[in-house]
Amino acid sequence: MGVLDGVRVLDFGRFIAAPWCSALLADMGADVIRIEKREGGEDRWVQAVTESGEGGTFLQCNRNKRSLTLDTTTDAGAQITRTLVADADIVVANMPAAGMRANGLDYETLRAVRPDIILASATAYGEGGPYSDRIGFDGAGQVMSGAVFRQGLPDMPIRTVVPYADFGTALTLTIGVMMALYHRERTGQGQHVEGALLPTAMMLSNAFLIERELLGTDKPRMGNQGASVAPCDLYRTADDGWVLLQVAGQPMFKRWCRLMGREDLFDDPRFADDDKRWRHGDVLNDLMSAWCADKTKAEVLALLESAKLPAAPLHSTQDVLDDPHVRAMGYLQRIPFPGAARDVPILDTPFRMSATPGTIRRRAPLLGEHTDEILGEIGYGAADIADLRRREIV
Repeated sequence: MGVLDGVRVLDFGRFIAAPWCSALLADMGADVIRIEKREGGEDRWVQAVTESGEGGTFLQCNRNKRSLTLDTTTDAGAQITRTLVADADIVVANMPAAGMRANGLDYETLRAVRPDIILASATAYGEGGPYSDRIGFDGAGQVMSGAVFRQGLPDMPIRTVVPYADFGTALTLTIGVMMALYHRERTGQGQHVEGALLPTAMMLSNAFLIERELLGTDKPRMGNQGASVAPCDLYRTADDGWVLLQVAGQPMFKRWCRLMGREDLFDDPRFADDDKRWRHGDVLNDLMSAWCADKTKAEVLALLESAKLPAAPLHSTQDVLDDPHVRAMGYLQRIPFPGAARDVPILDTPFRMSATPGTIRRRAPLLGEHTDEILGEIGYGAADIADLRRREIV
């Protein structure tokens, strides 16, 4: 039995921030209905990996959900939305406030249908400021948080290809939803939970802002080198592999010096603490690079592990799929999907609970796969559904 069994979620989300939030709720047992346009939501078809065109991120973010197609802009579609809301616990959406109002998904409209409803919304910048009506994807949060200014090459800032602002917003939104459910359990009151890409990205890079405010400085962009410690970088090995090492704190630095055969560095004033080591990081990183140059990746990793130093190999995507720890832990669940060349490796619930673990019970839905089933549950007969389909409402 899932911890959220009996909770119904209406998912009007697209791309990542809202759909991954509702996917986590679905993993924990919630009945999540994904509601999308008759031609499919835009996020369904990005980075296509199946014969019918579903994308990789879609398959990840929409497992355990049922799919209902619906034109919410029509009177009949709006009535179906209201009927669904009346029996729902949570509505999840990510669109600007104007779009929420146009689709009857703003909090006041939802609350008029069900007073204790919980609305979880994700936007780019948050509501109430001069940027609130702007649209934006993950990269907007990254570049406006100050993080990208600090990362990349000296003459080229580089944003992260992984959409961390999107997925981070999904996680903070999920935490907010669970807090709201707990609050409703105690008080009977619903509420509006808001998440946004920009504050999520700022949360992850807040230390940079603190450093700027208090010290008046920005450290330079340094590629893969550490932002505050050294030695720290990706180092090439003799067999053209790469290994990451991050040394922090005096005990760890001394273990590294012993491994390098450089105990003479213990008392070097340039390396007396992390900040000084960072300022003279080129010296330490050059030593580490030279040490790795005549050793294989496996040899480097074995020696660093024996010295209890935090190191990791640079994995290709195939390396991740083949990794014995990833396999043993079951981090990727292989799920069949129609039109996929082989079973799809879907990330398992990214946290584990001993009594009520999350589970992947069903693959992501085909477009409109459960339309008849869901409409039947709210009182529409076969003739009614056929009429709705003829009128291009579903």
